[in-house]
Amino acid sequence: MDTITLRVMPVLEGARGLGYHALLLALSSTLAEEEALKSALGGLGLHCAVTETGGNSSGDFQAKSMRAVIGAALNAGLIEKNARTIHALLHAAEEAKRGLLVNETSTANLAVKIAIVCNREWVAVAMFGESSLHSFSSHERVGLGVMHLP
Repeated sequence: MDTITLRVMPVLEGARGLGYHALLLALSSTLAEEEALKSALGGLGLHCAVTETGGNSSGDFQAKSMRAVIGAALNAGLIEKNARTIHALLHAAEEAKRGLLVNETSTANLAVKIAIVCNREWVAVAMFGESSLHSFSSHERVGLGVMHLP
């Protein structure tokens, strides 16, 4: 095992919820760490995907984030292409966005990493990134949504 895998394994031990694992994946800071986490989560029987998006909080971010979530989940084979599973995924993503966009009184620009983790019964969407009204006023943001799959 490489050092990154050894570093991420202790945080995966024990009974943890799906949201915890999605947040860990969204918080990964390098591609190597992301890949090690995805591999470790796969060993736990979980399926996952990661994507990134950005945009304006009052406009294109809303649509771009939904397209990114659906595209990543379908491309990774996490969900079936039907109305019920996509509906559950979108509800989890909307819940995550509510946490991410709380108290946005002005139009802010966002850059967000999105992690999707699921098992046979549940899907979790975690979003982590930065928002700013100006390049000197960046704030870290996080959001999480978990929904039951039909």
